[in-house]
Amino acid sequence: MTLDEALTALRAQVEEGRAESMAAYHKQTREVLGIPNPALNDLTKSWRQSLSIEDRVTLADELWQADIFEARIAAAKLLTQARLRPDEAAWTLIQSWVADFDSWAIADHACMAGQKRLVADPARINTVESWTKSDHMWTRRAALVITLPWTKQNNPKPEELAIRDRVLGWASTYVDDPEWFIQKAIAWWLRDLSKHDPDRTRAFVEAHGDRMKAFARKEAGKYLA
Repeated sequence: MTLDEALTALRAQVEEGRAESMAAYHKQTREVLGIPNPALNDLTKSWRQSLSIEDRVTLADELWQADIFEARIAAAKLLTQARLRPDEAAWTLIQSWVADFDSWAIADHACMAGQKRLVADPARINTVESWTKSDHMWTRRAALVITLPWTKQNNPKPEELAIRDRVLGWASTYVDDPEWFIQKAIAWWLRDLSKHDPDRTRAFVEAHGDRMKAFARKEAGKYLA
């Protein structure tokens, strides 16, 4: 499938009158087509089923470079799959996108694709750790969003607990960051963790909560008794 064919297929899913409200909601300056998410899901699912992994990576790269809102989300969805072998090219491409993040929806979809690759090879956490030192706010935020799977294990193995504690260490260095999206990401990580590991969540809030924004501290403790 060529990029032009993919863009034609995307434009065929446009819902009239939707683009303007989507652009406003997502605060986009790039082109927004106005495609409902279910339609985007169906389209990218069909592409995943019909294209080889190599062709999917190539198309994802081209869709991202097209710099259209839905094209970037479609690029991420093309690579969002737990079993993807070989996956090194996909992981390399996802990493290359991080510096381009400038809005939460695109970043979160790309991070969902990245989560699958990180779970497939947890050693990749070493690369993610380097993001925590970035001057780019969205890159720092991505380090927390892409590691969300480690908040969810009910019976974590020792190596999973080690990653959980490692990411909490990153979060502790973020608590003085005044950026709303950073505070929200800390709260998101802790809120999800609290459902499976309330003791670690409580310990973090007790140690660092007074330095978090009030809204983030409240959200982090939402499910704590």
